[in-house]
Amino acid sequence: MPSKRASQADIAEKLGVSVSTVSRALANEIGISDAVRRDVQRVARMLGYKSKHVPAAGNLDKRAVAMVPLNGAMGSLASFYHGIVEGMRSQAAESGIVLDVRLVNEETVTLDFVQRHMAKSGANGLVLAGIDPDDTLVQWATDADISLVLANGVDPRMRLSSVAPANFYGAYMATQYLLDAGHRRILHYTYRHRHTILQRRRGFEAAMAAMPDAVGTVVISNEHSSTDLLSNLLAGKYDVTAVFCWNDGVAVSMVDALLGQDSPMVKNFSLMGFDDLPIAGMASPRLSTVRVDREAIGRGVVRLLSQQMDGERAVQHLEIGLTLVEGETVHPLG
Repeated sequence: MPSKRASQADIAEKLGVSVSTVSRALANEIGISDAVRRDVQRVARMLGYKSKHVPAAGNLDKRAVAMVPLNGAMGSLASFYHGIVEGMRSQAAESGIVLDVRLVNEETVTLDFVQRHMAKSGANGLVLAGIDPDDTLVQWATDADISLVLANGVDPRMRLSSVAPANFYGAYMATQYLLDAGHRRILHYTYRHRHTILQRRRGFEAAMAAMPDAVGTVVISNEHSSTDLLSNLLAGKYDVTAVFCWNDGVAVSMVDALLGQDSPMVKNFSLMGFDDLPIAGMASPRLSTVRVDREAIGRGVVRLLSQQMDGERAVQHLEIGLTLVEGETVHPLG
């Protein structure tokens, strides 16, 4: 026999409220608090209740704000975040979620700032793209029953769901590609502070540790600018035959100096990037890198967000698999 169709009485029983309260909450009538309305809508979605008050496309008032860092959207990572936003928008349309994308200055993303934007949009879901929230923001989202998902991020304390590239394994794969080409002295240029980038460093170090005769050097961009690094490489300060940069933008800026005809570097010196941004394909020679499916990140974020809005309470971290782009800047030694 087909399962019994969910009713307002089922929702009321689940929440311990009256059927009248459920009916008024679903009809968005005045006199019902936002917290009760959200609870009713959440349980209604969880039970598969179909309401005559809400159009099917609205999916019981799923509204979300996605905050994207202005620097990332306008700087060298513009195409990276553009892909994520496109993925979020397409999945939101498919899932019946009204998505409001906001470009924000990362430094202004305080609790008060977020609360104002959420109230203005009437949203019950929030996406932070490349922005690591502080503890007060996380606690507020929990207390207010706001569905919050990180895009291109991770919460090491496992309070928030998130979607990110498989940074550890992508970096391991990139490093292994250099090792397979015969390189044993490899420099990794990285960035401190973000957990996602730390995973790339860990992937590099793990691959190097697995090769007994490999020697890795790590240089931190917070301490040494890319200009300083390039000058030191050209001056022979680092005894390496390959450089693996944490992103394509930095790697592309070094292509001509390190691999050009007038380069003083050893024969078959190699250069590796990460992300496969459009700029990697514009470089001459074509940059060797690791491709991140940015749109898949965006789609995954909205799927997790939709699940949370439907009542899912398990914290989930989704990693998007990466692919190697051989390019033309890794050369065999020996």
